[in-house]
Amino acid sequence: MTTIVTGAAGFIGSHVAAALMARGEDVIGIDNLNHYYDPALKRARLSLLEENPQFTFVKLDIADRESIMALADRYPAIEAIVHLAAQAGVRHSLTAPFAYTESNVTGHLAILELGRRLPRLQHLVYASSSSVYGANSKLPFAVEDRVDTPVSLYAATKRAGELISYAYSHLYRIPTTGLRFFTVYGPWGRPDMAAYLFTEAILAGQPIRVFNNGDMRRDFTYIDDIVSGVLGVLDNPPAAARGEVPARVFNIGNHRAEPLLRFVSVLESAIGRKAQLIFEPMQPGDVKETFADIEAINRCCGFEPRVSIDDGLPRFVSWFRSYHGTDERVPMASAG
Repeated sequence: MTTIVTGAAGFIGSHVAAALMARGEDVIGIDNLNHYYDPALKRARLSLLEENPQFTFVKLDIADRESIMALADRYPAIEAIVHLAAQAGVRHSLTAPFAYTESNVTGHLAILELGRRLPRLQHLVYASSSSVYGANSKLPFAVEDRVDTPVSLYAATKRAGELISYAYSHLYRIPTTGLRFFTVYGPWGRPDMAAYLFTEAILAGQPIRVFNNGDMRRDFTYIDDIVSGVLGVLDNPPAAARGEVPARVFNIGNHRAEPLLRFVSVLESAIGRKAQLIFEPMQPGDVKETFADIEAINRCCGFEPRVSIDDGLPRFVSWFRSYHGTDERVPMASAG
């Protein structure tokens, strides 16, 4: 089986690509290696993937629709797409709005257009976000909840991707599944996320910024659990029986809302140092609490997260020390 993974040099994409190859599949990785964060980390992830002859890398911006369309002729045997490329970051969307519409709307549409040109395509799985729930006060967040009040442009573009995907599934019978990722962390994680930012600051003896005066909770999900969930969903495309539209959306999270200050405390223990905290008000576009209802994805695919922050954060800290302090190479997560 041949699968396209967009965002293959990214955090989740690189782990998913590695897991697909670990089970014997060929992967075509797409990434534009942009400068949203240090491309050196992206290249380091990519270098590990490129050691496997089952991996083919194509440097490409998903918003370049002509080049994306050309992939259909170049790789006609593609049977699946895992579309993870996107412009990420809630706060960055306040200062660079067009980057979000270009990647998360135009780029997403280009991938769907590619999908309908692939005669052997069985399933297109794409990344949405828990941000679509906006300031929803009902917990846990369920896929049946209303998602028409986004509090950031990032959230609005991810919801747009869900709606466009549904339309394509309706029009062209493309089986699509959107995954509303909650806060993902782990080895090879993004430098703009809490685990990386806090670890870097604590080790450097620098203060960390804690928003809403620390009164925040997040559904932190370890990368191995995410990879297992993505592959489980990929292997179970939605059916189009009895005229149903083959489109669906799932939450994919840890089903735990951890207090942010407990997250910091676990990090302190893993690092062996106390954090210096600077308490600040809530930031524009941010939300106080996230909590995933994962009943639907569990029922469909048996998704059951196994790694708590008590186990996952020490693993992340160990990777962080290795990556920044030695030449030791740290493998990608497996699907198991």
